[in-house]
Amino acid sequence: MAEGESIIRTVGLTKRYGRQKAVDSLSFEVREGEIFGFLGPNGAGKSTTLLMLLGLTRPTEGSAVVCGLDPQRKALEIKRLVGYLPENVGYYGDMDAAQTLRFIADLNGMSKGEAEERIRELLDLVGLGENGRKKVGAYSRGMKQRLGVAEVLLKDPKVLFLDEPTLGLDPDGAIRLIELIQSLSRERGITVLLSSHHLHQVQKISHRVGIMIRGRMVAEGTIDNLAREKFGVGGQEYT
Repeated sequence: MAEGESIIRTVGLTKRYGRQKAVDSLSFEVREGEIFGFLGPNGAGKSTTLLMLLGLTRPTEGSAVVCGLDPQRKALEIKRLVGYLPENVGYYGDMDAAQTLRFIADLNGMSKGEAEERIRELLDLVGLGENGRKKVGAYSRGMKQRLGVAEVLLKDPKVLFLDEPTLGLDPDGAIRLIELIQSLSRERGITVLLSSHHLHQVQKISHRVGIMIRGRMVAEGTIDNLAREKFGVGGQEYT
């Protein structure tokens, strides 16, 4: 796949629950290597969209392609290429970080030697190297979120889906996590689809953003262009 080529694409993607449209005719693209900020209030349809892209729920209408694959027909293949960090990450509290990652590595079919080397590297990368033997039940939410990032990086994914990764974090923890996500995209070329309702965090690292309201994409583009074209303002910070 050539640099800058579309790695995620949806056309008319729609999800209904009874008469309610959670996602309504969604069409957008994310290019390889970019950070795309998926903005919108709670209930806008962002999480449902991520689940459809992962093949975890079926669309009512429309289509999607992730890494050249149809999520409804090639869900397992997509899961090998994509890392997903849900809004609420659950762990076994009596396991430490290293044990947790060994468990995930085993589920992904990694060899013991490969897993051990990767686990040491990732714990250092996310800033948990000194806490690798600490029980996860004693971790703060910020530490659990960083462990979640290490978990999704275990299989060296091409794409990261991050659903509200800074939710519940204090300002310092949120900044550290946002900087980590930015460095992963810049240094490793990982494509990131970042779902959030915090504009001030997303605008710091996203190449482009899409704004969802009531299941529809109401605006898409760079923060600067959206500010000028949709809101008639200029400058560097928008709310």
